[in-house]
Amino acid sequence: QVQLVESGGGLVQAGGSLRLSCAASGLTLSSYALGWFRQAPGKEREFVAFISKSGSFTYYLDSVKGRFTISRDNAKNTVYLEMNGLKPEDTAVYYCAANPSRTSYQAPSYNHWGQGTQVTVSS
Repeated sequence: QVQLVESGGGLVQAGGSLRLSCAASGLTLSSYALGWFRQAPGKEREFVAFISKSGSFTYYLDSVKGRFTISRDNAKNTVYLEMNGLKPEDTAVYYCAANPSRTSYQAPSYNHWGQGTQVTVSS
């Protein structure tokens, strides 16, 4: 049974930091490209960050560039999202997702999803 389990969300003041983790079981994460997405209340799910299978290539939503960093530890079967300089507009449920085949910033390309972790940034 494939599972992606996010953790590390919470309530933080604007300007603060959080580190999200996503631990995988039932699949070998090194065989997958990985993404972080988020969904705020009343809004569509949006792409946040991407990392290639090897970790050599990353890509970010423009509004998080320079503040967020995606990384992966294939030995631990885990992907991370380091979030610094958080803003109230970053408030959302954050999801990690696995894509077996290609570079993509589109949610339909991902076939394994976590349950999400809430990030709330107060002003």
